[in-house]
Amino acid sequence: MVDVTKWPIFSLMGPQELSAIRKACVFGTSANEAIYITNDDEVYVFGLNCSNCLGTGDSQSTIVPKKLDFLSGRKVVSLNYGSGPHILLATEDGELFAWGHNGYSQLGNGTTNQGVAPVLVSANLLNKKVTEVACGSHHSMALTDSGEVYAWGYNNCGQVGSGSTANQPTPRRVSSCLQNKVAVSIVCGQTSSLAVVDNGEVYGWGYNGNGQLGLGNNGNQLTPCRLVALQGLCVQQIVSGYAHSLALTDEGLLYAWGANTYGQLGTGNKSNQLSPVQIMTEKERIVEIAACHSTHTSAAKTQSGQVYMWGQCRGQSIVLPHLTHFTCTDDVFACFATPSVMWRLLSMEHDDFLTVAQSLKKEFDNPETADLKFCVDGKYIYVHKAVLKIRCEHFRSMFQSHWNEDMKEVIEIDQFSYPVYRSFLEFLYTDNVELPPEDAIGLLDLATSYCENRLKRLCQHIIKRGITGRKRLLPAVGCCAL
Repeated sequence: MVDVTKWPIFSLMGPQELSAIRKACVFGTSANEAIYITNDDEVYVFGLNCSNCLGTGDSQSTIVPKKLDFLSGRKVVSLNYGSGPHILLATEDGELFAWGHNGYSQLGNGTTNQGVAPVLVSANLLNKKVTEVACGSHHSMALTDSGEVYAWGYNNCGQVGSGSTANQPTPRRVSSCLQNKVAVSIVCGQTSSLAVVDNGEVYGWGYNGNGQLGLGNNGNQLTPCRLVALQGLCVQQIVSGYAHSLALTDEGLLYAWGANTYGQLGTGNKSNQLSPVQIMTEKERIVEIAACHSTHTSAAKTQSGQVYMWGQCRGQSIVLPHLTHFTCTDDVFACFATPSVMWRLLSMEHDDFLTVAQSLKKEFDNPETADLKFCVDGKYIYVHKAVLKIRCEHFRSMFQSHWNEDMKEVIEIDQFSYPVYRSFLEFLYTDNVELPPEDAIGLLDLATSYCENRLKRLCQHIIKRGITGRKRLLPAVGCCAL
């Protein structure tokens, strides 16, 4: 589960407050505003309150979270923010609310007055159920459950997709090439827009000076255009940075295009790309990509849980995907993006995705899935033959050379103690040994007997550490005795 205190704005909150958070989003020009939803669907905000983006009804900043009573009890399903900032929020009932900066009518209420509190956006959306929202710098988009895309706000580059460059004061359906298409996802760059339709095609419109629409040229587009370069691919996820874009296919392939001043495309250089190019070709399958319109940072997660980052990372330009120790793409933005905003509405709920290593660890000593058990000192340890054969030469020989044990469902062990043998089997599942030094001696004997050299080294390290610890205690004991 993600730790929201990695974002400094949350660091003053106590354990009880933090435990109540179900979803959260950090935004603002300096990541100095935040909104979060509690387990009982209360909405709270705090921070600097630029352009009334907290929606509290006034322009006062607050370091103490304030509840937005108007949104109390509404289940939030999508939230996004612009550069002003302005905020869009969609509920489970399909209602759309907006507040904050409105200099370009990005709140969709037909005016340019600041939105000091959440207001229902209803123009042209009556009887429509909004399922997803997206914000550019000063324009807005909404996706309905029927696959229609609506856009409004600043339109100097055609990012609203209306066919002109006139600002759009209220939501307007984006038609043209999308007229008979069913959109399933939408994202915004600073002044560009992208949509994925149900057959995996990608369409782009708006500013294209850096090639962020992926059309093979750098001309702005006033209406949606299909990315022909991705023809034949089924795109499942798209994200946009400030002026670059990433796409992930159903086969786990990653494509990038657009601005590359900071290496945010991950191509190994800083040259812009007018058309999508595949990156991370030598890596394993990609399962998630991340970018945000207010940053030049990119991130990706592989099927084994490895997280990579590239682009502008704490002032450095990283031109190739760099492997991190993070467990999720959100951590990249907390620790290395400028500003350190959240690239999505972050869920605090447990992620069902488990890496291979996590899955193996979870299945150790699990009687429900095991096909073999060891009996040591009268206690059972449940394991899987396949794992033992893959991880240990001793067991590979045992189960492939017609030993008597190969036919047994229970194998009796009498030459080693239960703690020692359990630690050994757990090591085969986790690569870790957690054992006191006195038991590590027995495990060292086992490792020697089974020719497990890495396990021998781990045991020797544990024993050595135990001896060192005792030596440190001896002078203190001597002094006390005196």
